[in-house]
Amino acid sequence: MAAYYDDLETRDDDVRAEALARVLPAAISRARTAPALARLLRDVDPAGITDRAALSRLPVIRKAELSDAQRRSPPFGGYTTRLAAEFDHIFQSPGPIYEPGRRDGDWWRLGRFLHASGVGRGDIVQNCFGYHLTPAGMMFESGARAVDAAVLPAGTGQTELQVRAAVDIGTTCYAGTPDFLKVILDRADEMGERLAFTRAVVGGGALFPSLRQLYADRGIVTRQCYATADLGNIAYESDALEGMIVDEGVIVEIVRPGTGDPVPEGEVGEVLVTTLNPDYPLVRFATGDLSAVLPGASPCGRTNMRIKGWMGRADQTTKIKGMFVRPEQVAALVARHPEIARARVIADRQGEMDVMTVQLETSADGKGYGDSVMDTLKLRADVQLVPVGSLPNDGKVIEDRRSYD
Repeated sequence: MAAYYDDLETRDDDVRAEALARVLPAAISRARTAPALARLLRDVDPAGITDRAALSRLPVIRKAELSDAQRRSPPFGGYTTRLAAEFDHIFQSPGPIYEPGRRDGDWWRLGRFLHASGVGRGDIVQNCFGYHLTPAGMMFESGARAVDAAVLPAGTGQTELQVRAAVDIGTTCYAGTPDFLKVILDRADEMGERLAFTRAVVGGGALFPSLRQLYADRGIVTRQCYATADLGNIAYESDALEGMIVDEGVIVEIVRPGTGDPVPEGEVGEVLVTTLNPDYPLVRFATGDLSAVLPGASPCGRTNMRIKGWMGRADQTTKIKGMFVRPEQVAALVARHPEIARARVIADRQGEMDVMTVQLETSADGKGYGDSVMDTLKLRADVQLVPVGSLPNDGKVIEDRRSYD
């Protein structure tokens, strides 16, 4: 396998700057053909947007604005340059938020990450990301296809069948959320089976050091990427394991949360992403995630910007078990039950697994809240009824107690 996916990964700073001066004006021009972006960027001269400094003067697009636009003009809110029927797939993520997808090429750019993780021809990827409504399964399948790997479209759950398929087929690489691999391995141990996984490519949640080491002790090299349904791959690990290398198909800025103002190198701020995808050209899209720029280039030889990886949320939106839980979903839960005064979602860890607790302030003896939690938050949780007035008066509706050290 070649050391690098392509020559883009090893460009020097001058070549990168020259390329940016060419592709950025073209990307802004293309973005202005999307109705919503045409309005947002109507006073912008694309020819003048040739570097990061110029880009930083453009307005920021936030998830809430995208969601509002989609409600007014479904399904994509005017942020795509194609009609809905011109895409191959339309996905629905929690919110709901709708995202487009295409089969042409490696549309989400996960192939670069898989290549850096040592996955390629001769591998069979057991893809345990979801294929139902949300795009993660198709994102990783597209990446596997880009590196000539075969795919078992396993999806989520059904651990006994997952083990049986892994043994019978001889899958060599796991793709999925970081903690679900442990569930499969534990089930294989119970069944007395030995799996052939040597690689794991993960996303959708934090890869804790203890979990990475647990897999390493079993001979599984684990690498993680930072990707979203809206933007595709944003950054990824290499074997150097020094932060995450920004993907070649996006421009990443780190800004002060709630603003569009870039922070100095090394300072923690919110991740903004401008994607060069001509079909869905989001400009300065605020992810709500926190990170920081690492100085210098990766020891692996890839020269693009590096970030420290995911360092928490700039807002209260939190990813639990690979799914985002948003404040508006918590509000919807409370609105369904007049007897509930307030609610608080707590994300924590139990062993190597994410767990979610939902505390409900109520004087009622209500039952059936578990079903409401599943309907509104899309995850199962331990529901705790607490006295009215007992939750902290700190404005939080989502509390993340997990440590990322």
